[in-house]
Amino acid sequence: MPASRKICTFQQLLEHRRAARAAGKIVVHCHGCFDVVHPGHIHHLQHARSLGDLLIVSVSSDAHVNKGASRPLIPDDLRAGSLAALECVDLVHLNDYETAAELLEQLEPDIYVKGREYETSVDPRFLKERQTVVAHGGEVFFSSGDVVYSSTALIGSLSDTGAFNSEKIARYAQQHTVSPNSIETILRRCRGMKTVVVGDYILDRYHFCEATGVAGEGPMMALRAIGRREYDGGAAIVARHAAAMGARATLVTSLARDNDSHQVTLRLAAEGIDTISTDHRKQLVAKNRFVVEDQKVLKVDEGSIAPLDSRREQQLAAQILAAAEGAACVIFADFGYGTITAGLLERVMPELRRTVPIITADVSGKQSNLLRFRDVDLVCPTERELRETLSDFSSGIGAVVSELLRTADIRAAMITLGKQGLVACTWPNGSWRESAGRLSSDYLPALASRASDPLGAGDALLAAASLSLAAGATLQQAAFIGSLAAAVEVQQMGNIPVLSDSILDALVTLTRSRAAPAGMVA
Repeated sequence: MPASRKICTFQQLLEHRRAARAAGKIVVHCHGCFDVVHPGHIHHLQHARSLGDLLIVSVSSDAHVNKGASRPLIPDDLRAGSLAALECVDLVHLNDYETAAELLEQLEPDIYVKGREYETSVDPRFLKERQTVVAHGGEVFFSSGDVVYSSTALIGSLSDTGAFNSEKIARYAQQHTVSPNSIETILRRCRGMKTVVVGDYILDRYHFCEATGVAGEGPMMALRAIGRREYDGGAAIVARHAAAMGARATLVTSLARDNDSHQVTLRLAAEGIDTISTDHRKQLVAKNRFVVEDQKVLKVDEGSIAPLDSRREQQLAAQILAAAEGAACVIFADFGYGTITAGLLERVMPELRRTVPIITADVSGKQSNLLRFRDVDLVCPTERELRETLSDFSSGIGAVVSELLRTADIRAAMITLGKQGLVACTWPNGSWRESAGRLSSDYLPALASRASDPLGAGDALLAAASLSLAAGATLQQAAFIGSLAAAVEVQQMGNIPVLSDSILDALVTLTRSRAAPAGMVA
């Protein structure tokens, strides 16, 4: 059978299983990542094939490969293709679950074969697989292990696994219609788009210093101040990103009755941003970062949590709904300082959901909670924020994302992985109920060639991805545009708005680089 025909959908796999059972054949099943197929894998699969009449191999999809940074090295479709090319393998299936247990439940193989290293394993994921096989009358065998190789060890020996990222970016671009022309069209549609951003205002202060040595009175670093710069942060920078991309932005936030707050309003107005705010705070929230050369050495926060009371909550809710009339997009940016409360969301979300096409959200800080944002179109947490929300620090990322989206009835998520990029996840049929819990995911490596300051990367991603979705982009295109915006942001010091032209320039630079993804030519 040609290799391309060996790669099966779930339904095709079940049909082959039924035919094999009717013919009295013994079905053998192997499952794994198979990231860089090596002699150990081949020997393992040949041994498995010798145990029966039909060998089915399931391959972990990219989102469920939980083996650390830069893994998987090889995209899942290429890993599946490599296995399908082996003569000893009869059928290959890309598995979208964290383990093979769900597949084993339906497939009911006669024999399930794992590597010798699993013989004494107490990993709960393997134990679940083993229990599933035995419950349906199957047997679990272990390969001999006489040819020992490790994909993890082989990949770890490579000096530059990042060199594979250009191929991953190219494949992503080809699969999801990402090109300078398509991105420029989407960004053009963002111009004039009415957008409302709701959330806490934060004043980001950078204190630039030089180190003068160790203080005489104790073992601490001595610094000499040489300059200070202030940036609008929190929800304000999200609104400024939106305005920089050409949107008509309104910021709904909480300020104080002081000169700093007055200056914030004037500064945002100069950029065409309307500001609606309560003035119940005693002082602005400020985050002071002390920087020596390009290295942050200390962070000092000012300002406390000041949640809205019921009267201000009702007033702000009415203002949000009024500002959102005719809006294409509403973005919630919750930094945990009290502007966004559970009561506020209960007041505004039903009406916003009826009238606003795209609603997105992100959180930052221990006081905020992703689960409050129910029935939204997109959330953009970091992996750490995601895991802290669900108190799950051991499951594969795909399983944790699936739990979040199911619990809060969220349509899609972009999970940022720091220097490793992001994973864009959604339900193939629009909701988890209609998709039978099967999550679709796409991995995109980080697009920045260097990083001077990671502050604000998530805010740039949130703003650019939200506007892109509202402009008709697919989730994958929005993730690429958001990643470009984040790449621009991290290459400059401080929280600076990212212009549409800067996003396009970053795309052109990426396209023209020596590792230019072929699918991104205009």
